Amino acid sequence: MIVEIECLPRPSGEPGAPYSFVEAAIRVIQASGLNYEVSALGTTFEGEPDEAWRVAREAHEACLAAGAESVLTIVKFSQSRLPNPPTMASLTAKFRDGGSR
Repeated sequence: MIVEIECLPRPSGEPGAPYSFVEAAIRVIQASGLNYEVSALGTTFEGEPDEAWRVAREAHEACLAAGAESVLTIVKFSQSRLPNPPTMASLTAKFRDGGSR
């Protein structure tokens, strides 16, 4: 399963650490051991469905645990029953291998 998640805590952080609540969500994903990639507007990760759902929920809840007053999380899940399902690498390879900028 591939997951793209964007956690939008309110506020996004504390004075001196303006994105600390967002970073709390990213730390959950990093600690999961799953393959992931942080981008400017969200984080993509992949793993077995049960693990991916758990990590998405924990990332969302991490914002609140870190001190956010509220959080809105936008998530996209991609799951396939194919024998060789798409991966993050297979879906982005042609754009990374010598692609123009």
